[in-house]
Amino acid sequence: MSVKISGVKKNSLCDAKGIKAGDELLKINGNEIMDVLDFDFYMAEQNITLTFKCGNGKYKVVKTKSTDCGLEFDTYLMDKQQHCKNKCIFCFIDQLPKGLRPSLYFKDDDSRLSFLFGNYITLTNISEHEVQRIIDMHISPVNVSVHTMNPELRVKMMKNKNAGESLKIIKRLADAGIKMNTQLVLCPGINDGDELRRSIEELSALYPSVQSIAAVPVGITKFRDGLDKLEPYNKETAGEVIDIIEEYSNKFRKEFGIGLCYPADEFFIKAEREIPSAEYYDGFPQFDNGVGMVRSFTDDFLDELEYCNEKSINKKVTLATGVDFYPYLCDLCKKAEEKYNIKIQVKKIINHFFGETITVSGLVTGIDLFEQLKDYDLGEYLILPSSMISDYTNHTENKNKFLDDMTVEELSERLNTKIILTKGDGGQVLKDILGVE
Repeated sequence: MSVKISGVKKNSLCDAKGIKAGDELLKINGNEIMDVLDFDFYMAEQNITLTFKCGNGKYKVVKTKSTDCGLEFDTYLMDKQQHCKNKCIFCFIDQLPKGLRPSLYFKDDDSRLSFLFGNYITLTNISEHEVQRIIDMHISPVNVSVHTMNPELRVKMMKNKNAGESLKIIKRLADAGIKMNTQLVLCPGINDGDELRRSIEELSALYPSVQSIAAVPVGITKFRDGLDKLEPYNKETAGEVIDIIEEYSNKFRKEFGIGLCYPADEFFIKAEREIPSAEYYDGFPQFDNGVGMVRSFTDDFLDELEYCNEKSINKKVTLATGVDFYPYLCDLCKKAEEKYNIKIQVKKIINHFFGETITVSGLVTGIDLFEQLKDYDLGEYLILPSSMISDYTNHTENKNKFLDDMTVEELSERLNTKIILTKGDGGQVLKDILGVE
C-alpha cells in the first residue's frame, strides 16, 4: 500500500531531499501507510525513516526527527471516504428530496472519521485489518451506531446480513480497552420498549469500555415514499423511552457513579418534560448527539448574563431557531431584554422543506428562513446557529451553504440584513446579541 503526495512545502525537509508531488509514500519505520491514522501514529515516533517511490521509479529514504516533514495530501484521509453499505430503515439520507448537491447523498461509515471527527460508524463496513489496527494503535474513543443489541433485529433494521455478526466487534474492542460512545436511533415499536432494555443491559455490561449510551429519536421527513413505514415519537411514547432509560440510569449511578445512558433532548421536549440539570449528563459525553444541548446552552447563557456588565443597549436584533428550541430561547432572551434594555426578536422557523415533523435547528434550510423572515424588520442583524450550515463533510463546495444549497451571503442579500453565524454556545450567543467580544 502507498499514498500519493499532492504537494511538498517549500523549504521543508522533504523538499530539500527532492521529494515531489506525485511521488508515493510507502512506509514509515518499515510500516505500510494506508491513510492519515497510519501517518499520524508512526510520525509520532522519536526517530523516523520515510520510504518513498519517486516518479522515476526509484526509491528514496528520508530520515528525520521532526513530525512536520512538509508532505501534503489531496484529502485529509489520504484516500477515498468509505461508503456505508447499509440500508437502514431510518436513514435520513434516504429521506432527502431529489436535486440536492451530490455530496449530501453520500453515506459515510468510516472508522477513521469516527476517531478524527466524532462520526458514528456501524462496524458493518470495517475490515479485520481496521479492527486490529484500532486495537493495536489503541485508537480511542470510537463512536458506534448500535441501534439494537439484538442481532436478528439489527439485520432487519439495517438491511445488511452482516449487521448482527458485527456486534461481536464491540465486545472485541471492549476487551482491548477501547473506549466507545454508543448510540441507539430509536424507532417507535421496533427497537424501543423491551428491545431498548436489552440493548442497555448488554452495552452496560461492557462498562467502562462503553462509556456512554445515547438514545436518539428517528427523524422522519415528508420524503418517505417507498420506504418502511415509521411513526414519529409523541408525548406518550417519548415519555416511555425516558422512563426506561431513567430506570437504568438511576441503577447505574449507584453501581458506576454515572448515569451511563441518556435520552436526547428531543425526547424531553416531545414528552413535555423538564430538561434535567447539568449533573444528569455527567460531563456531556454525547453533547454532539443532541444530548444535553439545551441544558448546556441555558446554563452558559445565564452564566454570561450574570457576569456580563454591559450597559443599556438601544438596538434590535433577531434570532432564528427551530421549533424545538424556540420556547427555551424565548425565555432566555426575555431575561436579556430586561437586563440590557435591548429588543430581541426570536423567530420560530417551521421546516416546510423536509416536513413539519423535523423540528431541530440544524436541519433548517435557507429557503425556509427567507420565506418566514422576509416580511419582518430584523433589526441590525440576524443571528443564526452555525449548525444550520452544512460544512460538516469538509468539502469546500459546502462551505457557508444551507442544506438546500442557498449560501449565507445569498440569504443576507435577499433579506437585506447582516447575518451572524454563532457557534451555539449560550455565552457566545449572548455576546453576539450584545455585539461584544
